[in-house]
Amino acid sequence: MAGDQVYIFDTTLRDGEQVPGCKLNAHEKVDLAKRLEELGVDIIEAGFPISSPGDFESVNLISKTIKNSVVCGLSRAVQKDIEVAGEALKYAKRPRIHTGIGTSEYHIKGKFNSNREDILQRAIQCVKWARNFTDDVEFYAEDAGRTENEYLARVIEAVIKAGATTVNIPDTTGYCLPSQYGAKIAYLKNNVSNIDKAIISCHCHNDLGLATANAISGVISGARQVECTINGLGERAGNTSLEEVVMIIKQHKDLGFFTNIKTTQLNPLSRLVADTMRVPVQPNKAIVGANAFSHSSGIHQDGFLKDSSTYETINPDDVGADGSKIVLTARSGRSALAHRFQKIGFDFTRNDIDVLYQSFLQLADKKKEIEEADLRKLAEQYQPAMSTAL
Repeated sequence: MAGDQVYIFDTTLRDGEQVPGCKLNAHEKVDLAKRLEELGVDIIEAGFPISSPGDFESVNLISKTIKNSVVCGLSRAVQKDIEVAGEALKYAKRPRIHTGIGTSEYHIKGKFNSNREDILQRAIQCVKWARNFTDDVEFYAEDAGRTENEYLARVIEAVIKAGATTVNIPDTTGYCLPSQYGAKIAYLKNNVSNIDKAIISCHCHNDLGLATANAISGVISGARQVECTINGLGERAGNTSLEEVVMIIKQHKDLGFFTNIKTTQLNPLSRLVADTMRVPVQPNKAIVGANAFSHSSGIHQDGFLKDSSTYETINPDDVGADGSKIVLTARSGRSALAHRFQKIGFDFTRNDIDVLYQSFLQLADKKKEIEEADLRKLAEQYQPAMSTAL
């Protein structure tokens, strides 16, 4: 396939599980990991092994199960963390250790009570420790979004020299604007002498609703990995949404990128994750929300029924959705009403619809949505004037 591949790093089982109430057991994690691999995810972040015996077990079991995707374990810049991650991943066919440390002044002073030089040395050391267990080491510069660019470039250059093969540039607090985040990635591309020896990764949070926009801006500026979750689950307001990033890349072919994701599995997997993690998907969620392909405005319905591309840029079949829906409300028009009647077997003339529409509006003003049973009742009441019944 022409173009540059964007690697999809899924952290539903790690960052997604940090949502209150979303704790998964080992069996659930393994099942979801298998589905993520089937989806075409390149890297599965299976957990944070040092955090609990249960997480260690989950990472270990996933390592034994997954055959094609990279299996990743998170650690802090602490030797014991890295050793435990290495042990948890020892059965993985393609193991990765994801280690790092905060690089912004907020973290250096407020969290570590340290200084830039000490943090730089700790960053180098954690990568060297991780390289004892695997050649695939990812370094994260926590709060890179608020880290001064010149210092961030120093850290990134040093960790690549120490052996990091992927460098993660997190907008940990979801603070950056897309232009700022893209400029930060571009700065690293232009000012880190050995940046060609590593893949730049975007890990964006959604505190200001900009996670997906920031990730795409990062990719346009040179990043080639996006860290995301199914349904955008994650700490606080969530992470970059996997389904959004994948479909933006697929729909905007002019960008010149592609992923290995099998998009027809997006909706089924979204529902499975929502059920397993017990977090419903908001109805208006892009790509996988219940209303993502629903039309209730009369103007929209009329245009859609004439040509679906007037109001849909994605074919529902491409993402495994249940098809487009014409929802009847008091805002709906005659064309939508005729369409829904036809769907249940009633072929009314235009004059019939004009008459029925008035009865429909009276009912629609009383109800939020007109269901099939309501339509049948309207049709049966209108039987004497009906031109044709199928």
